[in-house]
Amino acid sequence: PYTARDAAELVQVDYEELNAQPDAEKAVGCDITVHDCAADNVSFHWTLGDKDKTDTAFSGAHTVVRQRMVNQRLIPNAIEPRASFAFYNSASDELTLYVTSQNPHVHRLLMAAFVLQIPEHKFRVIAPDVGGGFGSKIFVYPEECVIAWAAKATGRPVKWTAERRESFMTDHHGRDHVTDAEMALDSDGKILGLRVHTIANLGAYLSLFGPAVPTYLYGTLLSGQYEIPTIFCDVRGVHTHTAPVDAYRGAGRPEACYVIERMVDLGARALSLDPTELRRRNFIPPDKFPYQTPVALTYDSGNYVPALDRALEMLGYEALRAEQAEARKEGRYIGIGFATYIEACGLAPSNVVGSLGAQAGLWESATVRIHPTGKVTVFTGSHSHGQGHETTFSQLVAGEMGIPYEDVEIVHGDTGRVPFGMGTYGSRSGAVGGTAIHMSIEKIKEKAKRIAAHLLEAAPEDIELDAGKFSVRGSADRSKSWFDVSLAAYLAHNIPQGMEPGLDSTSFYDPTNFTYPFGAHIAVVEVDAETGKTELIRYVAVDDVGNVINPMIVDGQLHGGITQGVAQALWEHGVYDESGQLVTASLMDYSIPKADQLPMFETDRTVTPSPVNPLGMKGAGEAGSIASPVAVANAVMDALAPFGIAHIDMPLTPGRVWQAIQDAPNRPEN
Repeated sequence: PYTARDAAELVQVDYEELNAQPDAEKAVGCDITVHDCAADNVSFHWTLGDKDKTDTAFSGAHTVVRQRMVNQRLIPNAIEPRASFAFYNSASDELTLYVTSQNPHVHRLLMAAFVLQIPEHKFRVIAPDVGGGFGSKIFVYPEECVIAWAAKATGRPVKWTAERRESFMTDHHGRDHVTDAEMALDSDGKILGLRVHTIANLGAYLSLFGPAVPTYLYGTLLSGQYEIPTIFCDVRGVHTHTAPVDAYRGAGRPEACYVIERMVDLGARALSLDPTELRRRNFIPPDKFPYQTPVALTYDSGNYVPALDRALEMLGYEALRAEQAEARKEGRYIGIGFATYIEACGLAPSNVVGSLGAQAGLWESATVRIHPTGKVTVFTGSHSHGQGHETTFSQLVAGEMGIPYEDVEIVHGDTGRVPFGMGTYGSRSGAVGGTAIHMSIEKIKEKAKRIAAHLLEAAPEDIELDAGKFSVRGSADRSKSWFDVSLAAYLAHNIPQGMEPGLDSTSFYDPTNFTYPFGAHIAVVEVDAETGKTELIRYVAVDDVGNVINPMIVDGQLHGGITQGVAQALWEHGVYDESGQLVTASLMDYSIPKADQLPMFETDRTVTPSPVNPLGMKGAGEAGSIASPVAVANAVMDALAPFGIAHIDMPLTPGRVWQAIQDAPNRPEN
């Protein structure tokens, strides 16, 4: 491969260089266009909410706070870069592709139907354990199509792996919003309305979820945890000469949380209120759920005060405020930043996403098969690339069936073995994929009880399943094991008349609503006023993700999300120069976090089960990434409050913070 690369570098291409415009704000209406069909570079103009009602709310407000804010471009950096391996079997006319994908069935559908134009059953896509995705591996990339085509065309196996620089340049990026926000409040600190105008950088081409991220996944979450009577959101999606921008961990929800939580902190400062007090005054009361927001969504459940109270208790808030005051007398600047968040996840409801123009349902599938020996195999349409499905789903099955965890096998990521499924993204695996598994288990248990009743010469309604044993109610000594029942199901000579042999079930679960995890995060930082360097010294997070199967896995998901959010607040930034060249195209230039830069995270949970699915689960994969950027940003602004600094755009690098201090109205002489 190195010889081929050296040879490729010898090829000289005579390019006609054109001007580039990587900046979305500058691209609007400029004479440098990306596509002839969009002369002003604006792909779409989208609005949500009641503009007139919102304008009226502002006209009668006691206080209005305004802020321009940038949610900078981020570049996903999974440990494993994208890779593909394809081979063609000419005897069976079958093409097999191993690929780093979060949704292999969708990958197969799109490539077979629209690229390779081959029958779907002649194309097998396998995505084994993938080393991280974060959204960037949902998409079909050109290299994967070329690899599959080349394998069939040459009759030889073909393999490709991206170099890290290629990943930086071509993996779809995330975030990149510029927003002007306004919040209206009355004299008691009640929020009256919110106005948001956002320019979203889409990159050069529309990606799979690209238009949805800054609209339906962003504008609909601007209410946060608050009872806001009216909101108006105005978004323009703009093409630039940059890599496409699409879903990156959180996908629209971190951007929305950043806007609303920065505005709440600015409102608290304007009204001289503690930031926790302003939040309390505006939380949606628990007796108002399900709650219809002014931006389309209906929150399924919530109880926000206990999460905030628990976080404050863990922090030792009053004592820390006293410590902060003493530190300021010594010239040390400690900041405490809050962020409460809500997330719409368990992405699914087909009728909802279909009505929004997605032209695809986002249900999930599962097949559960009990073998004659009583062992279990689960074939799930969800995909594991760091979420621990093999562990969590095995625990789910073992718990519901009363069998040893070791007796359960989880199969995913292979279109030749698992039923068609939509994959993993949007924190949906537990709430949607797990529920599909649960539904199959329930069907199997009902059939198994009928077989056990036949074997025990009892009525099916008298059969109880406990600890893996089927027994007759009131006669625990009369029982059959899963082995007895499953063996009978397959040998089939002694089962109820008319019953089909075997013991397996396939289910498809399409929920009626999203699920809505929430939480309260608190960051504590210390800013060195002489250098501008920010140190994160504590991070407290209390999340409510509904019922939890494996607390350790949930903690791991939250830790990873928090780390990525902290990195956005302090370090990460994808930057293009004026000519459209990516200047942060390596790990020397793009600052990803290291473990020694972070404190031990202090986490806890409240539990408010979701009424949407029978498991009461909500989703935890992205929760940590939603509140953490703005919690850290609010902490830095709190630390810099003595200087009169109200806002600095992320990332809050030492250079930016130092310059803000130099320009501050209350800058110290020394």
